Amino acid sequence: MSELMVKLQRIQDVLDGQGLNALLLRREADFAWATCGAASHVNLADAYGAASVLITPRGRYIITNNIEAARLQEEEHLTDQGWEFRSEPWYEADGAVDELTQGMQLAADFAYPGARNIQEEMARLRAALVPEEAERFRLLCRSCAEAMDSAILSIRPGLTEYQIAGMLAREAWSRGVEPIVNLVGTDERISRFRHPLPTEKRLEKYVMLVLCGRKGGLVASITRLAYFGTLPDELRVKSRAVAQVDAHFIAATRPGTRLCDIFLEAMDCYSLYGFPGEWQLHHQGGLAGYEPREIIATPDLECEVSVGQVYAWNPSITGTKSEDTILVGETQNEILTAIPRWPAIKVNLRGQSIERPLILEIP
Repeated sequence: MSELMVKLQRIQDVLDGQGLNALLLRREADFAWATCGAASHVNLADAYGAASVLITPRGRYIITNNIEAARLQEEEHLTDQGWEFRSEPWYEADGAVDELTQGMQLAADFAYPGARNIQEEMARLRAALVPEEAERFRLLCRSCAEAMDSAILSIRPGLTEYQIAGMLAREAWSRGVEPIVNLVGTDERISRFRHPLPTEKRLEKYVMLVLCGRKGGLVASITRLAYFGTLPDELRVKSRAVAQVDAHFIAATRPGTRLCDIFLEAMDCYSLYGFPGEWQLHHQGGLAGYEPREIIATPDLECEVSVGQVYAWNPSITGTKSEDTILVGETQNEILTAIPRWPAIKVNLRGQSIERPLILEIP
């Protein structure tokens, strides 16, 4: 079956399982998933787009206003997918959903009057990638890795974090990638804050860049760090330790393994490499897809890894971090955001050699 038909069948299975017969999707991530990558957003900061998907026993609809309809039809090619458009003037109340679902048992991915909220079920559907999505993820991750590499190689001491964030955003946008998370920390701010929003502070020696890039609804995550001059021994030790913890995360993320077991192994590794308790200072990442994290792993989360899922682990030890996006394969995992020629450590675990990036030293 085509990607669209697979998704429609999965939706029907969820609805049948809950005794429902119609579904309204307004979240931008769900809209992109259901339409195989179409963009409904206007405001990048809003989780809800300017259009909705409605699926009922009588048909499949795009609910929007006259501002968005033409673009969605012509540039997102939704008419070609068989969606029927219901468009109202932007200045009038939209009654299409109530009209089209009258007498039906409705589900939605947000709090809609009279509907059952199935937001959690939608996250699981989004994370179960079909082969076409996996290939789009590969292309997205390659673009994010190239953007990160180009941005870091252009950085020089004296630039502000704002300027560095602008360089990373430029490299992402030039590749058709939306930088929905763009974090930059320099020098002491890397140790002080796990999520360093860029500021006017100027880079002296040490910089961390974090990118969550989105294209076609899918989101890839990558972090890299660079040091101008000779790396202090303390950072060198921490960098190797967090890289090894990350390698354990990646090696353990295999089909049938519970997320809680992966998490508990990584907790032990923090202690094994000399940094117990650091895992408590930031979440460790988890299942990715149409959100930077569809599900964040915790010590008690029992859902299992499946072939075709994408994960982004992000262990951190104060002042350092390791993060890439990986695809779970039949026989081994694929690191999708790897940057060729980047300094790395090879960690041998479970019969495989896992390469994790270290801090780039720039003379």
